[in-house]
Amino acid sequence: MRGNGLCAVHLWLAAVSGVVAVSARAQDPAAYFKQNCVSCHTIGGGRLVGPDLKDVTTRQSKEWLAKFIRDPQAVIASGDAYAKKILGEAGGVVMPAIPGMTDAVARSLVDLIESESALAQSQFKGVQVSDRPFLPADVEQGHALFTGHVPLKNRGPACLSCHALPEAGALGGGTLGPDLTKAYERLGGRKGLSGWLSAPATPTMQAVFKSAPIDSEEILPLVACLQEAARNNAAVAAGHGRLAFVITGTALAVAGLVLMNRIWRGRLRGIRSLLVENTRTQGDA
Repeated sequence: MRGNGLCAVHLWLAAVSGVVAVSARAQDPAAYFKQNCVSCHTIGGGRLVGPDLKDVTTRQSKEWLAKFIRDPQAVIASGDAYAKKILGEAGGVVMPAIPGMTDAVARSLVDLIESESALAQSQFKGVQVSDRPFLPADVEQGHALFTGHVPLKNRGPACLSCHALPEAGALGGGTLGPDLTKAYERLGGRKGLSGWLSAPATPTMQAVFKSAPIDSEEILPLVACLQEAARNNAAVAAGHGRLAFVITGTALAVAGLVLMNRIWRGRLRGIRSLLVENTRTQGDA
């Protein structure tokens, strides 16, 4: 009994220690930034979906920045000029409020950004993406990774499990996540999409890829695949537009002919009636 009691105490202490450790990690600003911010921001690596945060404390006060981090939408709704400016630069994409954000966490993030900005090269400079033109082989490899025909190196699930893409084949893909046909445009092109894939910020993707991140060598072909999907979608949309124009024009022409036929047919019937009536009258006479 005593042994069982000691085991229970040890298990309880281990559980408490684990909770404390997790809580401490959650409060670590560097870990927090890596988990929640690097998919949209760099510190010294250029714009992604959101602005490069290097030296942002020289552009705005720490108080303003902490307030914006806590509730971006509220600051924008207040009519703040600087908030509207960065919203315009982001193409209207509003930074979401991060669940569980507190004033203390926001201030620690601002301090982290300031200290990282002072370094010659921040650890949050972001993933470095090759700017070489995509090759057909890149698109093919990315398609194989997306569909799961080639497994991800770290054994993460294939994109097809949760996301749809026209190039995915007859089944089209999953519906748990959003359709990725326009993801290349929506996430800011090659650099923004690469940053997102290197550290996805949604709760579902964080839980899935935290222990099985997408390898850096797999990001470029996946981006190539999604760029190709966006291009094909634009071409299909243009084709559909031309087809819709032809169909609409043909339908209007047919409708016009039918209307004219009814009008003239009515007039001809009236004339025929008069002729028949005159013939009968003359016969009776």
